[in-house]
Amino acid sequence: MKKKTNPELVETILLCKKNKKWINVAKALSYPRQLQAAVNLDSIDKESKEGDIIVIPGKVLSRGKLTKKVKLACMSISEKAREKCKGIEIISIKKEARENPEAKAIKIIR
Repeated sequence: MKKKTNPELVETILLCKKNKKWINVAKALSYPRQLQAAVNLDSIDKESKEGDIIVIPGKVLSRGKLTKKVKLACMSISEKAREKCKGIEIISIKKEARENPEAKAIKIIR
């Protein structure tokens, strides 16, 4: 944690560490940036079902298409991926952890 300089990332990690249900997300966010997830839309589409809450402890990239209506919680998303996700709810992991402390119906994709 001492090496993390992004205050938003540090706050998200601390919030997730306080809740046992979110501890795996906190661990994934604590990795060095090179080891953090970079997930493409086609991977999300393949691993999700309609109505899922998808948590990406990293960045969402734009390769492929997202054809299912899901809720996407991530640390960051590329501009092209954001354009392709019209009509999909995209929120921060911190906001999802606050709204859903029991981590009900979340699916973590790395």
